[in-house]
Amino acid sequence: MEIKEKSLEYAPGLEGVVACRTRICQIDGQAGKLYYAGYPIEDLAQNSTFEEVCFLLWNQRLPRHDELENLEKIFRENRSLPQEVIAFLELAPHTAHPMDALRTIASLLSCFDINLEKSPEANLQRAIFLTARFPTIVATFHRLRQNQKPVLPHPSLGFAANFLYMLFGKEPTPNQAKVMDAALILHADHEMNASTFASLVTASTLSDIYSAVASGIGALKGPLHGGANEAVLKMLMEIADPANVESYVDQALTKKVKIMGFGHRIYKNYDPRARIFKEYARRLSERTKFSRFFKINEKLEEVMQAKKGQHGIFPNVDLYSGIVYHQLGIPADLFTPIFAIARVSGWTAHILEYWQENRLFRPNALYEGPAPRAYVSMGQR
Repeated sequence: MEIKEKSLEYAPGLEGVVACRTRICQIDGQAGKLYYAGYPIEDLAQNSTFEEVCFLLWNQRLPRHDELENLEKIFRENRSLPQEVIAFLELAPHTAHPMDALRTIASLLSCFDINLEKSPEANLQRAIFLTARFPTIVATFHRLRQNQKPVLPHPSLGFAANFLYMLFGKEPTPNQAKVMDAALILHADHEMNASTFASLVTASTLSDIYSAVASGIGALKGPLHGGANEAVLKMLMEIADPANVESYVDQALTKKVKIMGFGHRIYKNYDPRARIFKEYARRLSERTKFSRFFKINEKLEEVMQAKKGQHGIFPNVDLYSGIVYHQLGIPADLFTPIFAIARVSGWTAHILEYWQENRLFRPNALYEGPAPRAYVSMGQR
């Protein structure tokens, strides 16, 4: 019996496929522009705060003064973790990758949600609580694995400053807090990226928001997505000196090895987030002993521009974000968890939006196997 397949067009990696409609984020890949609900990322990074951007993503408008104060208050009041969760983190192997700990705890938090209501308002509250607790999860796990006592959330510091406070046990300088705040804004959302899509696939089954967010964390962990900035730092350590850049690039291109921090599925121009991170990296490198990494990156840009710029391969957000975190004293394996601390706001915003007109994701597959055939018994094989 012949099965007639309707004509299907295969799009590897779903490239060019429109999966949903959104009012949250827009990317102009040709021009190298990024907008959150219509606001340019450059304006938000310079003038806004992460708390304000969270409100913007969840509501598609900037908050009034009283609305922002209220959200900041809710964040401060919900940063702490249940004691049972802290006990679990104490028992977890401290050799685990922090992303594994974050994914596990994000799922575990659902067990402590006794609210049975599934309304949009209840789910928005869950989104706020998850966003508030992500920094505490990451900082607590990091300190425990170093045999240090966790630092309780600060009662008055802002979102970014409080994370650095819990991580290092001392209040950051205003400059350090501003850099971290801008970094969170830059990573808060990026339209239909792999982790957001993973979150929406889970959410489309009408599963809970914790499961959807856990799916996003799992997708973000990969080195082709959130783990890329960690890989960039390893690459810079391997290159070691700006004088080695050209030979490194030539060898990598000859062997067809991906050079981390360059190229993007959407951007065919300079990633606007990379420009902003580059400027912060420049400023920080002038004050720290890690200026060598910045000089390597500048040389990398120069060489890659000459060799691959005509093909639309430019620096992406990962090229300079890892340097910024490194110069703040943050270990490399926390780079991706910081990405998640920011991106949970975007994941939850898209989940809440998608649930307004939910439709189960169920794509087709293009079958290329054998034609229908009769079963062959064991003795005849």
